[in-house]
Amino acid sequence: MFLSHSELWRTYWEYVSRPYTVLICSFTAALCYMWGRTSQTPALISSKAFSAFLHKYCPVVTEPFNPTPWCWGGRIQTLVCAVLKSKLPVTYRNELIRTVDGGQISLDWVDNRDSATYPESSIRPTVLILPGLTGNSKQHYVLHAISQATRRGYRVVVFNNRGLGGEELLTPVTYCAANTSDLERVVRHVKELYPHAPVLGAGVSLGGMLLLNYLARKRTESGMVAGFTISAPWNALKSAASMEEPLNWLLFNKYLTSGLCRAVTKHRKVLEKVVDIDHVLKAKTIREFDERFTSLLFGYKSCTDYYHDASPDSKLPNTAVPILCLNAADDPFSPQSAFPLTTIQSLPNVALLLTAHGGHIAFLQGLFPRGESYMERLFGQFAQAAFEHPKDLKKACGMKEEQSS
Repeated sequence: MFLSHSELWRTYWEYVSRPYTVLICSFTAALCYMWGRTSQTPALISSKAFSAFLHKYCPVVTEPFNPTPWCWGGRIQTLVCAVLKSKLPVTYRNELIRTVDGGQISLDWVDNRDSATYPESSIRPTVLILPGLTGNSKQHYVLHAISQATRRGYRVVVFNNRGLGGEELLTPVTYCAANTSDLERVVRHVKELYPHAPVLGAGVSLGGMLLLNYLARKRTESGMVAGFTISAPWNALKSAASMEEPLNWLLFNKYLTSGLCRAVTKHRKVLEKVVDIDHVLKAKTIREFDERFTSLLFGYKSCTDYYHDASPDSKLPNTAVPILCLNAADDPFSPQSAFPLTTIQSLPNVALLLTAHGGHIAFLQGLFPRGESYMERLFGQFAQAAFEHPKDLKKACGMKEEQSS
């Protein structure tokens, strides 16, 4: 039996007038409104030629970025990503290599021997991943990047900073964003193993700073065909100031400082030979930790000197290989005021993709943001573009053939 027109309207009105229905509809409408307002195509700062290359081979740069509608602001994006992001299963082959000073570095390999695209190991492209400040090969962003790389047939190696890969610290030396000697050792080792396989470096947060400083220092001798960074802080002093804002200190700085102190405590017997461990462990901020530990360990007169040396913003003109950087304007770790937009615009080989939202190492999309996100899609497309279209990439960045090694 069918309802009349008036009965249909009456039934509909009785339904929508219920309190919980009104609440659900209002919340849904608010989410859709916020989603629509935050949906923007990221700004691509680069040369015309590099931009054309990215538009052709990395179509994600032309798509609007729709952040998860219930993650308002960079802080929530960052926190939600750290808590909810899935950790994909990965089986590593660990390798320990020695350094000139008697220390050791832990490398975690995913050889991808079943690669159908590159069955020959000697020429299989290699992605070298550099994790963040207290990160290692177990971080969610590393595992998702590995998924992107291996599904395309590539090999992956994760460079764990000294003291963070689970290995014993043999010498009183750890790591910092300015010292590239360990990364140089790792790249040289990878190239000795696979001299005919192209290498792409991918650095996240502090790992991105380290990668950029390395590429600036090595220039055409970097051993890499390209670089890719996610949420790299461009100016360490400005980042420290941002992280010391009360809310950022409470949500992020305090936690990261505790992680740094735990790492020092773990290797106390070795490190207490060169620093006052008890004084270091009283640090309440990353800057205090760097004042009491990092700057002393690496021979800087002050933390300010270390931060100046660690900041990659002024070193970009020294780089020679193609580099794509992803940053969010609402990243609490890397304030927008620090982005070297003018410098990047003047360089043929560096591109910055800037989203209005996304936080720090987050860039979450969808209502349930546990899986693949914007940053992983961008990474996967750029790695494929760099490995599969090297001649076009060199041409776009004004490079000569002999500059890619």
